[in-house]
Amino acid sequence: MKYLAEIAALLIVLLFAGSFIVVLNTGEHEWGGADGEAEDVIMQMSGNSYEPWASPVYEPPSGEIESLFFSLQAAIGAIIIGFFFGYYYRGRQITTE
Repeated sequence: MKYLAEIAALLIVLLFAGSFIVVLNTGEHEWGGADGEAEDVIMQMSGNSYEPWASPVYEPPSGEIESLFFSLQAAIGAIIIGFFFGYYYRGRQITTE
């Protein structure tokens, strides 16, 4: 019972990683963003008369810079989530002593 949260988190991570392995081994797939898919659906529904309301504030000069920003955003999110998991775990550890 002591390690229930850790085991549950490990199972979730393994399930998530396993789903990627299954998808990658079942055929050829193109990985694309949701923005492009949504734009295609909107164009189909509106009869190709869609014009965006706004334009990006900053357009990265290359795909590598865009990937850098995305991975930096993911790292910051992981740090925040890790901090709260650690805070929760340490708080429970102190109260049970």
